[in-house]
This record gives sequence, C-alpha cells and structure tokens, in this order.
Amino acid sequence: MTKKIEAFCEEDTYLLAEKLGRKACKGDIYCLDGDLGVGKTVFAKGFAKGLGINETVSSPTFTILKEYYEGRLPLYHFDVYRIAEPEEMYELGYEEYFFGEGVCLIEWSELISELIPKEAVHIRIEKDPDKGFNYRSIIIEEK
Repeated sequence: MTKKIEAFCEEDTYLLAEKLGRKACKGDIYCLDGDLGVGKTVFAKGFAKGLGINETVSSPTFTILKEYYEGRLPLYHFDVYRIAEPEEMYELGYEEYFFGEGVCLIEWSELISELIPKEAVHIRIEKDPDKGFNYRSIIIEEK
C-alpha cells in the first residue's frame, strides 16, 4: 500500500513522523530516503518523539548508528550515507539491530537495499520547488 502525504512545513513532517513512531512495533524497520536537505533529520526527531524519546536526536552521519533507549522501544537510528559497501554493515552487527528488540530507522537505505527485509516500510521525502521552499512530498510504502 502506498500513501502520499503533502507537508507544507517542517512541523508537518515532524508530526507525521511522530504519528508513525507512536504506531511502531518491536522489529519494525523504516527506510528513510531522499536527497540532502529534504528533512530526514526532522523526520527522525518526530519519529523518536512518537516512541517517547525526549533526548536530542541528531543524524548519525559520522557514527553511522545512534541508539536511543529511553522510549517505549529502543530506536536504532542508522545513517548509511558513508557506507561504501553493504558488507560494512556486517561489521556493525546490523542483524542484531534489524532483528532485535527495537525499531530501526535507516537513512539512505537505498545504499544497502540488498540487506533490507522485504517487510520494511519505505519512506521517501521529495522537494517540489514549484510548490514552495518548504513543501515536501512524503511517500510511504508498506507491504
């Protein structure tokens, strides 16, 4: 099932992500893709809030993975932008996170698409300058 949601400001993106975070269950994997600057970190912050995480959430661009445990479920927030080969994910022990006790949110997931389970939720955020600087189209694909 595919849904397309329009976001006209950062708050729209944040609130949508917060709603998804409230519905997330143990073992869920959310793949978050889109160009630089489309709002993936805003989405991650809202998603974490939906899980009950109040600590500061930032993109794990240089660390690849940040773990948050204070919510109703652990959040494993990946940013795989700097992964050169999917095999590098094995070094991180990604399977323990993907099939563990928490929820995974993976930015730039398309770079490791062969490792993503087929039941993952795919979210793509896109800009459309013709509709305004802050406009985003958010496409959610669930199996």
